This record gives sequence, structure tokens and C-alpha cells, in this order.
Amino acid sequence: MKVRVLAVPYDSGLRNVRMGRGPAHLLERGLVARLWDREHDVAVDTIEVADAPPAEIRTAFDLNRVLAAAAGEAVATGALPLVLAGNCNTAVGTVAGLGSGDVGVVWFDAHGDFNTPETTVTGFLDGMALAILTGRCWAGLAATVPGFQPIPADNVVLVGARDFDPAERAALADCAIRQVTLAGVHERGLEAALQPHLAALGHRARRVYVHLDLDVLDPSEAKVNQFAAPGGLTVAQVADALRLIARHATIAAAALTAYDPAYDPDDRVVQAAFRFVSDLLGHAGTRAG
Repeated sequence: MKVRVLAVPYDSGLRNVRMGRGPAHLLERGLVARLWDREHDVAVDTIEVADAPPAEIRTAFDLNRVLAAAAGEAVATGALPLVLAGNCNTAVGTVAGLGSGDVGVVWFDAHGDFNTPETTVTGFLDGMALAILTGRCWAGLAATVPGFQPIPADNVVLVGARDFDPAERAALADCAIRQVTLAGVHERGLEAALQPHLAALGHRARRVYVHLDLDVLDPSEAKVNQFAAPGGLTVAQVADALRLIARHATIAAAALTAYDPAYDPDDRVVQAAFRFVSDLLGHAGTRAG
């Protein structure tokens, strides 16, 4: 498979700090070599913006504009965009690069990422990533990203989220985003909890963007960053979910985000990430019957 790895080494407008160190760390640990060993045709590009005083909001949207162009070029050449990013808001640029229409999103995350400037209690832009993607906030700036159109809420499946601000939880309960909760996974098993939502999504969207915030993982198995929340999915469960997604829609782009190597001294997250990338590419580009 032809793959274009797009590394976005920023966190909150700062380059190569905290979660912004994750993309380079995965590449330094041999991600590309592993893909070459599996006979994938891989190119790597770093998404960056001109040096300027760091500004979380401005820099995030500057990066998304560059990322949208790079993702669009990848798609035009038949390559799958694989984004390695510090922040989840890079989803805006990635999805913009896929072009409008028939796009669904499966969003793995410990958090809802559904705050807005009015509901956030931290001011953290990345806690608004899914809200931006669905047109709930920052619409003016999002419109400056070439090709971006908000994803309808009922084209989104949110998997594994468990850490919400109160107003964020209420907003998610009041919208059409489909949620796969940990309680549902524990009670019925992953496939039974996830399958109906993927089937419904498959009727609405031919292509899917898989957003994998690695802190969806249970930190007792692999701790990803300082925001890790108790509980979560196992590595095996995430791998099974990736297989299930491909039964219902073509995986057209994917991202691994929010990895801070400082919390991964024994490379557990690195190994999990390598497995997920291998699984994503093994399933991408084809839709199971």
C-alpha cells in the first residue's frame, strides 16, 4: 500500500514539547522501517509552520491549513494519509484533505473533546477538537482550512471516552454522535457494543477517518500522556475494533495522536502504536463484504 506519513510535531502551538514529541519518537523507533518490511510504499513529510511567537489557536489552524493540502496531495496520488500528531485538532486538516461528502469518523479517545469556548473549564483548545470537526465551534477559523466541511454528528462514532467535563457530557448526550461506552463493552463485549454503530455509519459514509487518540488505552496497560484516565480499552480491543471498522467502510485516512514519550519509558505505547498502524494499513483501502 502507498502511505504518506504526515508528522505534526506540535502540542498547543509549541514544537517538539510534551505530546509534540510523539511523532518523532515513533519515527525514531523505526515505524517506517517496519512498514517497508511489510512492503508498503512509504513517504514521510513533516507539517510545520513559519517560526512565530507560539499561539495555540493561531498555530493550530495554520498547521491544519498545511496539513489539509498535504493530505489532499496524498489522496490525489493514491496514498493513504497517516497522521502522527501531538494534538487531536489535526483531524480538521486531515478530513479536509479527504474532500467533501461520504466521510464518517470513528474517534477513539479517553475524552469527549466536545467542549467549546463557552463550556471549557481549562481553555485547552484540543479539548474542543471533535466539536470543531462537527461544526460546533470555531467555525470561522475552520472555514479557512481548504476543503473543510463539518462532519455531521450522526457520521461520528465515539469509542472509549470516559473523562468528561459536565457541560461536555450534557452536550454529547444531546447530539447525534454515537457513543460506544466502556460499560457497554464490559457488559456485551466489544463487537456487540461497536457493531451496530458501525453498521449505521456504513449506511451513511463510504469512507472513514479513524482517529486514534492513544490515551483511549487503559493506562494500566500502556500510559500515553499526563491526561490518561483510569480504565480504557486494551490493545487487543483496539486492534479488534480496527478490524470491525473495515467491515463497514473503507479506511481512507488515519491518525495516531496525543502520545508523550515521557510517560512511556519501556516503549509499551510504541509497540501498541506499531501494531495499530500495521492493522490499519492491513485493513485500509478495501471494504469487507
